[in-house]
Order: sequence, then structure tokens, then C-alpha cells
Amino acid sequence: MSTETAPWLVVGLGNPGPDYAATRHNVGYLVVEELAERARGRFARHKRAHAQVAEERLQGQRAVLAKPSTYMNESGGPVKGLLDFYKVPADRLVVVHDELDIPFATLRLKLGGGDNGHNGLRSIRRSTGSGEFYRVRVGIGRPPGRQDPADYVLKPWASVERKELPMIVSDAADAVEVLVHEGLERAQSRFNT
Repeated sequence: MSTETAPWLVVGLGNPGPDYAATRHNVGYLVVEELAERARGRFARHKRAHAQVAEERLQGQRAVLAKPSTYMNESGGPVKGLLDFYKVPADRLVVVHDELDIPFATLRLKLGGGDNGHNGLRSIRRSTGSGEFYRVRVGIGRPPGRQDPADYVLKPWASVERKELPMIVSDAADAVEVLVHEGLERAQSRFNT
């Protein structure tokens, strides 16, 4: 399958289960759910990879939207399984995740890079053998005071953040659509504010 005909794999990082649903670490899940909703798609359990998937079209491009069913620090196995199953080349992998080092409500898109202490990214890099994939990074900001970052990402959004969250998720979904349809440079110029 050539790169032009291969689907995109858009992975939203998060943790499964109701205990984590409203936490900052699950913003990746929210973004891929928004993309599926726009396409009137539904997630279903993938038979081989530990993930929920929805096969959709984003701006005319074939795409597999995925939410790994494992915990964040084990996301790499499902991502590798989906890349292999759908024969997706690395240059068509987009990972949507929370980012502590970016202010709340800010988006940044990039290709490649390290894991910056993010356990989901570290797991994907380890499983795929590369960090050269697209990232849509959703800023959640640093924890207040001396709060442990690991606790902060697993806490629910503050009430003021919850009010802005739908717009942030919508913007991140827009950024994914522009990335797959028009490329990284166009998406960065529009969303890397």
C-alpha cells in the first residue's frame, strides 16, 4: 500500500474507565471522540489490538481513530498493533495528548521529538522504535504550587477549565483535520498560537 492510499492513524491518549474520564490526562480521548462524532462514527473494540477504533473520513482522508484500552504507560502496544494491522506508515501517525509544559488552552503541533516525561509517548516510542510521528499537544499547564505532576494529570479539570474545555477539544479536532488534509506547516501556522 502506498503512502498516499494508506489511512491515517489518529490516536488519542488517555486512561480507560470512568475513574479517569474527566481527568486532564484524558484530553486525547476527548479529541478523537469529537472527531468521530463529527463523522457520525462509533467506536468499537478492535479484534487484535487493545483499542477502541472508528474507521472514518477526515476531510476526505481515510482515517482510523483510536483510543488505546490500556493504561497510558502501555499505549505503545496498541498503537504498534494498529499500525501493523492497517499498514499505516509512521508518517501517517498522529498522537493527540496532554502537555504539562504548554499553558492551559494552548495547542502545539509538531513532528517528532522526545517524550518529555510523558508515559504514553515513551511507551509509543519504545514499541514503534521511533519518535518520528505527528503530535497534537493540548496544553494543560503546570500544577499549582508543589503538587506532583503525576497527581495533577489524574485530577479532574477545575471548574473554570471545564467551561473552556469544549472549545479546546473542538480546536484540537480542527487541528487534526487541517494536519491530515493540508499538512503540518499549514496546521502549525493556524494553531501554534
